[in-house]
Amino acid sequence: MSHVLLLPYGTSGSTYPFIWLGRQLMAQGHRVTLVTAPRYESIARQAGLNFVATGGDELEQMLKAPSLWKLGLGLATAYKHGGRAAKDYVAAAEEAIAQHGPADLLMAPMICFGARVLREKLRIPLVTVHLYPMMIIKAHLPPVVIPPFLWLRQLPLLLRRFILWFPNPLDLFAYPAVRRCCAEHGVRPRSLWKHWWDSPDGVLTLFPDWFAPPQPDWPKNLLQWDFPLEDMAAERPLDDAMAKFLAEGENPVLFTAGTGHFHAEAFFATAAKLVSELGCRAVFITPNTDQVPGGLPSGVFVSAYAPFSQLLPRARAFVHHGGIGTTSQCLAAGLPQLVVPMSLDQPDNADRVKRFGVGLTLSMGRFTVERALPLLRRCLEDETLREKASTYALRMRDQRDSDVLIAWLENRMQAI
Repeated sequence: MSHVLLLPYGTSGSTYPFIWLGRQLMAQGHRVTLVTAPRYESIARQAGLNFVATGGDELEQMLKAPSLWKLGLGLATAYKHGGRAAKDYVAAAEEAIAQHGPADLLMAPMICFGARVLREKLRIPLVTVHLYPMMIIKAHLPPVVIPPFLWLRQLPLLLRRFILWFPNPLDLFAYPAVRRCCAEHGVRPRSLWKHWWDSPDGVLTLFPDWFAPPQPDWPKNLLQWDFPLEDMAAERPLDDAMAKFLAEGENPVLFTAGTGHFHAEAFFATAAKLVSELGCRAVFITPNTDQVPGGLPSGVFVSAYAPFSQLLPRARAFVHHGGIGTTSQCLAAGLPQLVVPMSLDQPDNADRVKRFGVGLTLSMGRFTVERALPLLRRCLEDETLREKASTYALRMRDQRDSDVLIAWLENRMQAI
């Protein structure tokens, strides 16, 4: 029985996939400890995982920073706080080892720089976990990191390789703090972009090959898997008030700006006007309910949380930010989407939704009633779009046996 440390960093959408991984590992007899921000302790323990909280408040500061949700600035903000959090993750992981025994494997997203410091210091194998295609920035079919990457795709392959050979400017925001952390632990710092982006021990992607086809320049030690679709439905089912609202009338239109968005007042103000124009029922989902305007139409229900696997099959359409968890749940439910991307992985996910023909997209800067209303009407009325969404829902049902995944992870434990 091996001991695996899971070290997610980010919103609930970035943490739930690691809880899913923990469930799969525990089902095969492995011990699992989740190491991350204190806000996730309750859900981790509900899922049966050991938990050790990181110190510091870098995640909370990141989520409260308005720049996180601005295109172009969001990645810089995430890297800055991710770099500062490296020392907290190293300390918490070493505490987890002291409490629960030596670790045989580390699993973390690239932005959890402390995981790589631990690998180099303690010689524990590390699997880099990419939750969305945006994190695989290679010359063959580069993702839409920012809008200019759409132009990058049109360039000859050799020119794309030359451009991506240059240092990633995001390193400038994270590297100073990571270098200090390395110095404290006797680790040689390396380029985050060129040397530490993907672990040499293994890379796991939690999105299927039809969502992002593998390319010749992807890491050779990579395993591509299915969407985890973890939403804690067993531990946190639909509450009685939500169930009562759903039973009282037609299926609603759903709106969310994401679980980590603290500055979504403009999004929900526009959402309220769209609901009034359409005369439809709606559910607004946000943990920060003070962002929702007052005086809402009577057919609007505001909820801090709802398990999407239970809610989406009872909805008509979903207007959302384009996070990978929400996007994949819409695909699973066959629900048309209007994606309003703001930052991080959202523009790339939105681009895929549009190309698949399962939804439409409109940037947050253009998210007005005049522009969004005809697009939302299409999501509600366009039979071709709805049929395409249903086709992808059938594809989402083809989930592989996790035994193959666990066997691959067990082999990674011998990588060093």
